[in-house]
Amino acid sequence: MTTYIETVRRLPTMKPLKDGNAGNDVVKKASETASNDVKAEAEKIDFSKVEIEPLFKDFVDFETFSKSDFRAVKVLACEAVPKSKKLLKFTLDDGTGTKRTILSGIHAYYEPEELVGKTCIAIVNLPPRPMMGIDSCGMLISAVHHEEGEEKLHLLMVDDHIPAGAKLY
Repeated sequence: MTTYIETVRRLPTMKPLKDGNAGNDVVKKASETASNDVKAEAEKIDFSKVEIEPLFKDFVDFETFSKSDFRAVKVLACEAVPKSKKLLKFTLDDGTGTKRTILSGIHAYYEPEELVGKTCIAIVNLPPRPMMGIDSCGMLISAVHHEEGEEKLHLLMVDDHIPAGAKLY
């Protein structure tokens, strides 16, 4: 795939260029930006110290799996649950027009304000489960692993272009 920068560099010019784009500040700045973007993308993550749980040996039949309703949800509000060190209370748009409340024990990993506006994945057809006197109507999906003996958790967040209520297959 040819980038805009590569295309600009190949355009014919009326004057000879000594170092390719000398004196062309617009192309230089765009080139520097592209270079910085490539460096950010090229950042490598060291997974050598990561421990993951083994895969389940038991199979689940497709009919059982397909009963779980995974949906994209938008975080409308998020707050710490009073008297709880772990729980966050999420108010979610699940695409139905009715706000959904899900509680999740991820406060050790996230502050509530950093999650507002994010698009996450939830199982929405679990029966309500009372937690700290609040019904949690579903479960947010997270990835969990251990690294150097410490548990790490990442709430599954997806592209904001995915609308609330979009079904996952």
